[in-house]
Amino acid sequence: MTIIQLDNNHSLLLFIFLVGLSNWSIFVETSSYNVVNFGGKGDGTTDSTQAFQMAWANACASTEKVTIYVPRGRYYIKNVTFSGPCNNKGIIFRIDGTLEAPSDFVVIGNSEAWILFRHVDGITILGGNLDGHGAALWACKNSSYNTLCPTGATTLEFSNSKNVVINNLKSLNSQMFHITINGCKNVIIKGLRVSASSNSPNTDGIHVQSSSNVTIINSKIGTGDDCISVGPGISNLQIENISCGPGHGISIGSLGKDVTEIGVQNVTVKNVVFSRTKNGVRIKTWGKPSNGFATNIIFQHIVMNNVHNPIVIDQNYCPTHKACPGKASGIKISNVTYQDIHGTSTTTVAIMFDCSPTNPCIGIKLENISLTYKNQTTEARCYNARGVVVGQVQPTACF
Repeated sequence: MTIIQLDNNHSLLLFIFLVGLSNWSIFVETSSYNVVNFGGKGDGTTDSTQAFQMAWANACASTEKVTIYVPRGRYYIKNVTFSGPCNNKGIIFRIDGTLEAPSDFVVIGNSEAWILFRHVDGITILGGNLDGHGAALWACKNSSYNTLCPTGATTLEFSNSKNVVINNLKSLNSQMFHITINGCKNVIIKGLRVSASSNSPNTDGIHVQSSSNVTIINSKIGTGDDCISVGPGISNLQIENISCGPGHGISIGSLGKDVTEIGVQNVTVKNVVFSRTKNGVRIKTWGKPSNGFATNIIFQHIVMNNVHNPIVIDQNYCPTHKACPGKASGIKISNVTYQDIHGTSTTTVAIMFDCSPTNPCIGIKLENISLTYKNQTTEARCYNARGVVVGQVQPTACF
């Protein structure tokens, strides 16, 4: 390595210049693995799965922080798993191109995920596009032959991992969920762009469960299901500066599908704009016995633009309306705050709290709410819900 001797001022200027070249640049790059050097081809047709696996094997074996680089182009890969633990805690996946799933949905349709990271500590995804080619599977699911369709693969899943960063990634047309975070700690998702048709079934933008210290910020999500869905076992989740639509809103749940279930706690959703979504902010639980809970949840600084159900708690969730248990939900919902929420509803009922008769919702707070329907007043409906009102609230609270 050559060392350039400069006076202190010029050394500082050179350092600032080099660091500012890009937001992921470092002064000295230790190792870089280009998938092209392992046989990957960005022609959109050559199977590059093995090239990605080989690049990962080398990066994971390295004792230094490393970068896996995907140049411009379209890289066809089948379902692939990147497993740890690795010898280092600093792998960067820098993607300048597009990763493409098989157009035949059967190839990966019964896989857990198309791209799966498992047992990894310290992984960053920078940029790039993931194209799940899910349209054919959506058509199958929406047809009369839906019982013959595979479930579909999540585009990108992180399982039992920690210190994960996803930055400026775009996910297109996932077969099922776009991104799943499961059993993880310390996750940051920022600058995400999710795009799928409004009639694409089960294509949640981000699904998180059994994880802690997760932050989702500065992202735009348009899909056919929940923009963000929150499953059991979540603690310390921050969702901020999100544009949602089309989609089914941001949902905590469904919860309570299992009798024994870890609860949800300490969730903040703020500075979100919902545009023509089915729901806005929703908590949903199955109407059946469970020992789970949802507590310390804040929804604040939210805009509703023509949302069908702006504010919802549904403790009688049953998506198929078939074989439903029809029993009182065992999920205990408490300490939920709705603050500074305004905009328009496409129905007259802008607030619906349909809570469990055996476990009423308690500690609900409505503060400075203004929701209208065609420039008219809206209404709120409450069943087994208890709470307080602060400031101006329209529709009039029903506690």
